[in-house]
Amino acid sequence: MKKTFTDILRLAFKWFLEPVAGFLNRIGLTPNSVTLIGVAGNVLAAYFIARGQIMVGGIVVLIVWPIDALDGTMARLRGEASDWGAFVDSVSDRYSELIILGALLYYFSINNQHVAEVVTFIAAAGSILVSYVKARAEAQSFSAREGLLTRAERYFVLGLSLLFNIPVIGVWIIAVLANFTALQRIWFVRTQAHDKMRNQVNKGE
Repeated sequence: MKKTFTDILRLAFKWFLEPVAGFLNRIGLTPNSVTLIGVAGNVLAAYFIARGQIMVGGIVVLIVWPIDALDGTMARLRGEASDWGAFVDSVSDRYSELIILGALLYYFSINNQHVAEVVTFIAAAGSILVSYVKARAEAQSFSAREGLLTRAERYFVLGLSLLFNIPVIGVWIIAVLANFTALQRIWFVRTQAHDKMRNQVNKGE
């Protein structure tokens, strides 16, 4: 199976993630509690963004980013990786992303940046569709992990655009490429579905 950018990052920073995850396990934190800490960090970032402190929000977003990988590493080290934990992590990721984009939408609205408002909505829709297509595909026994702008890339683009105080550019990139990624995944699933049907027909001959 082709590795995603997220998979590559997890492998590249394994030297950092595993010791930190082990430490958090030893002090009594659970993977799900770390997941919720990550959500709380994004709420704090959204607070700064909504107030117009864009760069501060970007710093918080980038500080919170590694937490996204820590909860899964913690669960694996504890031997407690579960479907429930993966579900909580996935849902929390969606909330975190929408909280940040919602704060940007508010910021653009109070500053009368109406085009940016629309683009932010499109970015949010694309982000959700990327995840939805993957979840729906897996429910039908297909794979849809690949794509140009998965969550790790979106978070990276968003964090850097906030850090450099160019949020409009960030939401434009996500609006275009997240929706392109959703379409990519739909195409991947279509290809797999057609291959499956062709194999079934060939077996029936």
